[in-house]
Amino acid sequence: MNLTTVLCPLDFSAASAPLMRYATALAVAAGAELRLIHVLEPQPKVLTPSASHDLEVARQLATYRASAEEAGARVSTVLLQGEAATEIVAEAKRHPADLVVIGAHGQTGLTRFLMGSTAEAVVRAAPCATLLVKPCAADTQYRQSA
Repeated sequence: MNLTTVLCPLDFSAASAPLMRYATALAVAAGAELRLIHVLEPQPKVLTPSASHDLEVARQLATYRASAEEAGARVSTVLLQGEAATEIVAEAKRHPADLVVIGAHGQTGLTRFLMGSTAEAVVRAAPCATLLVKPCAADTQYRQSA
């Protein structure tokens, strides 16, 4: 398999750091571009993000980018707005990705039914291979390769 672009959506949860390290290792090993994305989802008017929130999101994305570049990856970043799964799949088509590396939060049953699962929707609709990484698996893999 020849990877040229690895797309890694980040939600800035605790699972993002180990997921990003896993995606970085894959991109570096394959000599592929690592494309880090974050999707700002619509908020109710009461919770409209402030300018300081937008700056914090940009800062977090830049921090992840710097970390991946230090590891030897060629990195690009994208900040999108909309429904997360829809935007991730659209980005994988716009900037053709060979692989989407996405984190799984482990929601099952009623929680997933009520809240939906971004990762599940991406796996079903992505135009390319998708690697679903559990936070504990990503962290274990990173410790073993470090």
